[in-house]
Amino acid sequence: MGCASLGGLYAPVDAATCMVTLRAALDAGMNYFDAAPMYGLGRAEHMLGYFLREQVPAAPAVVSTKVGRLMTRERPGRILPPAAEKNPLDAGWENGLPFREVFDYSYDAIMRSFDDSQQRMGRSQIDILFVHDIGKLTHTDASQFHWDALTRGGGFRALADLRDAGIIRGFGLGVNEAEVVLDAMGEARLDCTLLAGRHTLLEQNADTLLEKAHRDGMSIVIGGVFNSGILAAGNAGNRKFNYKDVPEAVAAKVDALAEVCDEFDVPLAAAAIQFPFQHEAVTSVLIGAKHPDRVRQNVEWFERPLPDELWQALRSKGLVS
Repeated sequence: MGCASLGGLYAPVDAATCMVTLRAALDAGMNYFDAAPMYGLGRAEHMLGYFLREQVPAAPAVVSTKVGRLMTRERPGRILPPAAEKNPLDAGWENGLPFREVFDYSYDAIMRSFDDSQQRMGRSQIDILFVHDIGKLTHTDASQFHWDALTRGGGFRALADLRDAGIIRGFGLGVNEAEVVLDAMGEARLDCTLLAGRHTLLEQNADTLLEKAHRDGMSIVIGGVFNSGILAAGNAGNRKFNYKDVPEAVAAKVDALAEVCDEFDVPLAAAAIQFPFQHEAVTSVLIGAKHPDRVRQNVEWFERPLPDELWQALRSKGLVS
């Protein structure tokens, strides 16, 4: 269960709806929850933490969150470091908390971010930490500065210290680009990586990473399987692709994918959710939802038997790699 929607991605979600949506996920057998300080500028962690702590305290749950952003507020006379250029894949938050994000990947910042997340969730056990949005896609001209903080500045060392002490169970990257993960694998032993949007039914731009991850024993979690909504219902549904309006070339490919799926009586969304598992490096997919009905629909799509002939047809038409 991806928790970005609980922070108000695209539309506000009230607290009561957050609770029943998380309950629907748990009732459906989903017990891995992924959050981030970025999601609602702290709100998603608050919602998830309250649910796990107060509503289902005995439920076995695996929780991941992210590091690399610290939440702060403007104060008169206080000088804050400039925020990096806004991530082009960041659509903003409709009912986020009144904070400002500041990027910092240094040793002390990683430790503070982990402590802040524990405080927001009211939870001492956080299983996995992902380094969030490190790379050129988010940071553009400042990417080298932040990479140096993560490497020479001790960010990876902080994560390794937490893992070695048994405080977390593992760490990796949580990013929208494959290349930076390959770079990171040369700097630290990553246990798992969350890759959003780059290995989906619509785009396969991470083959080199997936092969190396499989060889090295690094688990891959795939997020963004609907590419921000376009694969959930095709061109008749949410016209968003990677958080932006859908280009015509992408719309045409979506129509072609939907046509093949129709031949096998398979919903496009079911193919989108299950496609990542065509590669053996992928161990999990993250699906976000704003309402319990959407959670149950996602689970139905995930569990729907799909014929091998569907994948063969998509490959033969050059629609997937």
